[in-house]
Amino acid sequence: MLRSRLLSCSAKKRHALISPITFSTIIYNSPTSFLMNNNCFGNDKLFGHNNLKTSSSPFRHHNVVTSKKIKELNKAEIDLSEFTPDRIRNFCIIAHIDHGKSTLADYLLKETGTITPEILKDNAQFLDRLQVERERGITVKAQSCAMFYEYKGVRYLLNLIDTPGHVDFNYEVSRSMGACDGCLLLVDSGQGIQAQTLANYFLALEQDLTIIPVITKIDQQTSQPEIVEKEMIKILGCEKEEILKVSAKSGLNCNQILPAVIERVPPPKPLKTSTEKSETPNALKALIFDSWYDEYFGVVSLVYISQGVVEVGDFVYSANNVKSTSKPTKYQVSKLGILNPDQVPVDKLYQGQVGYLICGMKSTKEAQIGDTLYLSDTSIEPLPGFKQARPMVYAGIYPLDSKDFEKLRDVIDKLLLTDRSVTIEKETSAALGTGFRCGFLGLLHMDVFKQRLSQEYTVETIITAPTVTYKVILPNTGKRTSHNTVESEKVLFIDNPNDFPEETEGMEVFEPIANCNIMTPREYVGSIMSLCQERRGVQVNLEYFSEERVSMQYKIPLNEMIYDFFDKLKSATKGYATLDYEEAGYEKSDVVKLTVMLNKDPVDALSYIVHESKAYFKAREVVSKLRKLISRQMFEVSIQCAIGTKVIASEKLKAFRKNVTAKCYGGDITRKRKLLEKQKEGKKKMKQLGSVQVPQEAFTLLFAEGDIDEGDYDD
Repeated sequence: MLRSRLLSCSAKKRHALISPITFSTIIYNSPTSFLMNNNCFGNDKLFGHNNLKTSSSPFRHHNVVTSKKIKELNKAEIDLSEFTPDRIRNFCIIAHIDHGKSTLADYLLKETGTITPEILKDNAQFLDRLQVERERGITVKAQSCAMFYEYKGVRYLLNLIDTPGHVDFNYEVSRSMGACDGCLLLVDSGQGIQAQTLANYFLALEQDLTIIPVITKIDQQTSQPEIVEKEMIKILGCEKEEILKVSAKSGLNCNQILPAVIERVPPPKPLKTSTEKSETPNALKALIFDSWYDEYFGVVSLVYISQGVVEVGDFVYSANNVKSTSKPTKYQVSKLGILNPDQVPVDKLYQGQVGYLICGMKSTKEAQIGDTLYLSDTSIEPLPGFKQARPMVYAGIYPLDSKDFEKLRDVIDKLLLTDRSVTIEKETSAALGTGFRCGFLGLLHMDVFKQRLSQEYTVETIITAPTVTYKVILPNTGKRTSHNTVESEKVLFIDNPNDFPEETEGMEVFEPIANCNIMTPREYVGSIMSLCQERRGVQVNLEYFSEERVSMQYKIPLNEMIYDFFDKLKSATKGYATLDYEEAGYEKSDVVKLTVMLNKDPVDALSYIVHESKAYFKAREVVSKLRKLISRQMFEVSIQCAIGTKVIASEKLKAFRKNVTAKCYGGDITRKRKLLEKQKEGKKKMKQLGSVQVPQEAFTLLFAEGDIDEGDYDD
């Protein structure tokens, strides 16, 4: 009943989808290595930005000559004209983290002959190309690959997407689903249905995808396929005959997967021709759903051909560029190709197919995700744009060396081409210099972003303490504006502690709340309840899916989750519990701004927004860490944390002191007192003139989790 109800209320046609549509590409260890293959792209001297006008005949002749040269240099290796929509299957693999998605993708690549067993032997999890993915053992970027497979004498083009499993990268999953007609839903036979399994399942239902349930790792000693099968039938509502039981590692029963994909997943649905008179019938509509930057070719866009055909040498417009400027830029398509899994050049891309396109774009502003490319001599109605991801966590990113700001700006601009869910805004800090205020989908997302900056672009950065967005309502002041009207109440959304207003009478503060779904074995229910109550959580529901599995729903303030909630949950349940959460609006709360001061001077980079009940404990933690990190001075340093003008925690760092009485060997005591008083006056004057600076290395240690030992920072 649940399955039919959701399908009936949320089924959408592909061209009417508001959610993002994506076929994410293979991203190599360096952002430039994708396009460094000369066999793929050949000579690039003629390529690049072309803004020629077609209104006059001389330009037309020049365009024809250029197009011929480009076609000669971009020799096709595959002819895709035989793959009509009925011979194309677009599907993705979805599951909870560590349920075998990448391992199954490896098997499918080997089964279709896309890669050889020898290559796979030394490159397990082949589609996880980022260094951060290899080191952490997780998928953080959805990766796609085109495969060719013959079934019952017919050759098919199968587009596969391997998606992330962590909740922080759920935006990648939702975009990938938008470009698919079906999905493989994997469930570990030893762990059963987890929180992210349910989240991905409901996403697939909302996008009207055909779901093929698969139980994985059935050859393990801890495998319980019969129990997991009953869970899937009861919770997901699928039929017993629909469930496949496989082991991707050994290949057991995996030969059933691709036939099931071809038989169950429908082909791409052809788009209906618009009835509007202003639109050219069957005109090209290429949707940009992903992109990255190359040093030699500029922006490389991945496109989904929702209608028409695009050919090397064609001149195209960007619908967003046409809408935003009176003199739109015309781009010439210099290269086309597909990922198989490496780059394979083609002459044309047809309806329903996915591939990369290079047309001389140079920046993220030109290559807008969700934009529509169309031929310059046609008129079309642009495809619906994508819904932008809403950041859950905000933090400031600053270069470790302030001289590297320009470099940081350039590399962030390039990295945003591969991760459009990050939002950035320039900001300045007195302590850290100039940097960016960035919004992320979660704490792991933020950590991975910083690691990619360091590994792929060799830029070392400092990330400030993460925070969330607060809603502040300021009361009516009664003042009259310049238009002689009474000033009404103001509503502010604050994601930077420095922008948090001073507390005034009648001011109301609201904090974001998250709906949390925790799946756990029943023996850990008590530990989870204690943890959630400690984090100011409110229980909404508790449901037993089976004799051993429990689903717990809580409403927890988002600020209580962004630091170490997930780690504490894993520790309390020995790693068996899983978590999925989503935004659930705002609720009124007693939160305050915690200001850190050194010798009564506020440090803007060390401001926090915390709940009033936890302000004292946070203040004690911060001043204790700072006392170990700040170098001793020639004068005494006072480290304080205050709420408004009230100091709630304080530490003092003793000054270096010279023994001025060492030269006195006895004599009158008044002489020693005179020397000590003189030293005291000098220290007092030095304190008035001197200033305390927190080293940037100390910021890195301060924002890190855990205790700081005296030896962590050498002053």
